[in-house]
Amino acid sequence: MSGLEQCPYRDGDVALTGWLAKPAGPARAAIAVFPTIANITPRVAQKAALLAEAGFLVLVADYYGAAAGEGANVQELAKELRTDNRVYRRRLASAIAALRALPEAAGLPVGAIGFCMGGQAALETARAGEVLAAVVSFHGLLGTAQRAGPGDAIRPRILVCHGDKDPMVPREHVLAFMQEMDAAGADWHLHIYSSARHGFTDPASDRRPLDAVAYDASADRQSWAAMLNFFGEIFPPKKGV
Repeated sequence: MSGLEQCPYRDGDVALTGWLAKPAGPARAAIAVFPTIANITPRVAQKAALLAEAGFLVLVADYYGAAAGEGANVQELAKELRTDNRVYRRRLASAIAALRALPEAAGLPVGAIGFCMGGQAALETARAGEVLAAVVSFHGLLGTAQRAGPGDAIRPRILVCHGDKDPMVPREHVLAFMQEMDAAGADWHLHIYSSARHGFTDPASDRRPLDAVAYDASADRQSWAAMLNFFGEIFPPKKGV
């Protein structure tokens, strides 16, 4: 991906390839980016580069490793990965561990964001008890195989940016998520864009033959600004930068 560096890491015996974006100056925090079901795409790479420009050290995660070669059916790969939620959570945790292990990440607070399946993935890391400062989901699925509840340690502050016309995440899923987060005592924020559908941050959504997905330029801008404002509270810029 243009402007990003390859960053190999592992989940047990599975070799994975992340993509790294570095800020020009001292990093404010280290952010794991969980991509769409298609793994890294040009739009996800652009978003990672924008995060780096905003002062963050960024690692885009890899869900599938070598399995996601040319002609791979990512729907099947994703289904297989998520069949066992313990395996799924371990794969997500491996990306966060790889980010923390980077020399440039030493001493930095860590957060996670994600798009579509990646939004679900970012939320899943919070449910799994990862020690993160912030998690942001963009048009992510809100369901889970392991709901959080009383006694679960959801550490990060959470921002969910959701399109109200997303048929993959109907309002009952949104309400169930709110109830789940309340039961777990989570610190959560929910931004809803009334006309936005699934995939609203990616212009390429309009080229996909799916009524469920569409680009929404306003929701894209507003959600990104919301994330930057959210991060401004949690990861303030370095003094003098």
